[in-house]
Amino acid sequence: MSDKARTLFDALDLDQDGTLTRTEVIQALRAKGPTLAAQGVIPFWGVGNADEASALFDEADQNGDRVLTFEEFSALANRRFGW
Repeated sequence: MSDKARTLFDALDLDQDGTLTRTEVIQALRAKGPTLAAQGVIPFWGVGNADEASALFDEADQNGDRVLTFEEFSALANRRFGW
């Protein structure tokens, strides 16, 4: 698993509980996305609007429990961003 996936996951985990909710992903990408892209953590094209962030969440939520573990998130991030 990529260090970039861990860095991005940790940046999106606003309450630092080790999982991501849909709301966290949307809020964190809105607030931190441009900065994370400027730092090279996420590609600029990976910073989308709320609908795109929600779709990313749905794609990553493999078991449908409405929270993302690091494993679920990193599998999608590594594939989508080519890490």
